[in-house]
Amino acid sequence: MCTMTHFAHRPTLHEHSCAALHPALLQANGLSLQALILPTFQVVPAGKAFFHIRETSTGRVRGFRTDHNQACALARSLAACA
Repeated sequence: MCTMTHFAHRPTLHEHSCAALHPALLQANGLSLQALILPTFQVVPAGKAFFHIRETSTGRVRGFRTDHNQACALARSLAACA
């Protein structure tokens, strides 16, 4: 079962406010709606028991792990440093 825990999300501005996600307000602040929706890093299966940690903006592989939980932890730590 996938619980979406393998996606590291960027925090949103005023996440509780719908007005903060209005496209005109995002453009005025230099933000794109896509940047708020897409995770910074994704864990992608790359073979049998092998996972790549891919940067969503560039598509570059930033790391790899053989354990899914360790790959998720690496994705979260890379997102925290970004």
